[in-house]
Amino acid sequence: MLYDEAIKQLDIAIDLMKADSHEIERVNNALVKSQEIITELTASLDFEQGGEIATNLFSLYMFFNRELLESNMKKDPEKAATIRNLMNELRGAWVEANAKVSTESLQSRSGGINIAG
Repeated sequence: MLYDEAIKQLDIAIDLMKADSHEIERVNNALVKSQEIITELTASLDFEQGGEIATNLFSLYMFFNRELLESNMKKDPEKAATIRNLMNELRGAWVEANAKVSTESLQSRSGGINIAG
């Protein structure tokens, strides 16, 4: 859900910037909201359980926020679009990983109990 909302906010900011809109406050608000979501994702990382993956995500999230800050200062839709696309790829990877874990969990449960006696 966090990825979805961050992507939605980035879409709003990108569309406004590309339209050469003078709604600077709306662009700023959308980009800041995306940064806040990324900060929340960063804070939720568990480095003990996540190991290298958590460390890599931390670096990626820091990069995202730096790029979005610069995009906001320069009103650069391309930087925001790059982060939006990377976030969408990450979102897809999480969806795929969740589906795989769910499938494996169902398979292990269906084969592990003999109710026939």
